[in-house]
Amino acid sequence: MTSSAASAASASPVRRVAWASMVGTSLESFDFYVFAYFSAYFIGPLFFEPLGQFGAQLLAFSTVAVAFLVRPIGAVIFGYMGDRLGRRTTLLWTVGVMGVATGLIGLLPTYAQAGWVGAVLLVLLRIAQGLSLGGEWGGSILLATEHSGPVKRAFYASIPQLGSPVGSILSAVLFIVMTIALPAEELAAWGWRIPFLVAFPLLLVSLYLRWSIEETPVFKEVVAEDRRERVPFVTLFTAAPSAVVIAIGAALLGIGSYSLMNTYTINYGVEQLGFSFQDLLVATTIGGLLQLVTIPLFGSWAMRIGSARVVAWGALGTLLITFPMYFLLQFATFPILVATMIIGGILPTMSWAALGGLMNDLFPDRFRYSALSISYAIAATISGFIPALTFWIGDSTGFAWWHPGVVLAPMALLTLLAAWAAGRRKPVPEVESEPESATRTVSASVPA
Repeated sequence: MTSSAASAASASPVRRVAWASMVGTSLESFDFYVFAYFSAYFIGPLFFEPLGQFGAQLLAFSTVAVAFLVRPIGAVIFGYMGDRLGRRTTLLWTVGVMGVATGLIGLLPTYAQAGWVGAVLLVLLRIAQGLSLGGEWGGSILLATEHSGPVKRAFYASIPQLGSPVGSILSAVLFIVMTIALPAEELAAWGWRIPFLVAFPLLLVSLYLRWSIEETPVFKEVVAEDRRERVPFVTLFTAAPSAVVIAIGAALLGIGSYSLMNTYTINYGVEQLGFSFQDLLVATTIGGLLQLVTIPLFGSWAMRIGSARVVAWGALGTLLITFPMYFLLQFATFPILVATMIIGGILPTMSWAALGGLMNDLFPDRFRYSALSISYAIAATISGFIPALTFWIGDSTGFAWWHPGVVLAPMALLTLLAAWAAGRRKPVPEVESEPESATRTVSASVPA
């Protein structure tokens, strides 16, 4: 039975499945960005007050880093579940853990209320969030692609990628509205809890959507043919080590550029270029809104010319515009800032939109959940250090206009090389037992 036939037999409409995968990744992204935005202003003073301003701020940012560090562990755990128990079941767990952990942060006692108890619980909940993130992305990609079949999988692989800009937009808008609607004293007293508590109703929506769809036809066939791996993590690194390296490299630009633009650039824009925090959030939101249009377009393009080629074009374009973009940014006008967020967002977004399709093509179905999750988690963990690395380079160079470029350009080059390597490999069949003729024949070569 080919994957095309399996997909046709699915009782879950492909668009509904894609919607369920996108809403879940949106919730994960929203939860993560809410903490990132609010940690800078409230988490330190509320939970680490005795450490002083610097110490409290340092610990607040460290709680952000904790979630990145545990992502590979979550990828191993949920990757095992995804390859053994199923994609749908595992994704119910990942979104459930993230939603509950985020909501509980909004219920935590502060240091003034319960001493260090709140801080300890906060770290534990951040660990839970990080573990959940380790298994969410790969499963969402597979939920969309394994219901759609090989011909359209490059397009449907792009739909879960909408979750990142959706989550970023929602969290930024919520932050802007709350800072306008509530005085700083009320925000610090109780208002900071609202964004975290919003996770509970969003979780119910995500659980309903994922509960209402079926397991993917591809995984059903893996089970029917008794091809599940006993330890998928081990098989991944013994059977496809080179594919893992390619997948990590391909993911660096899409994840790292977002970390650079949405985390470091906001701090750099306020501290060094003189923009207001609200200006930067507005510019970021405009860039995110544009992604809602460009991501499906790039996914459709990948369906026609191959995912590896779209990733490569995005990486090459980013490489070419990196230093001119940061040169213009030093002139510090709001239109230039918005243009930077748009131009600097569109080209890496090409690599981001087609990433799921590229990685899906690299691995066989029997350990594909582990493969996507672990490769992505490693790239995300590396990217988690991008803001700190860029800040260190900026401090060492007196914040020369080109200092972010020496971080972004190498990421673009590594992703370009990885996409080139991926384009030279024959795509793995959607279902490993299907004949080669059933796979898509679109060339996935990189640009000349």
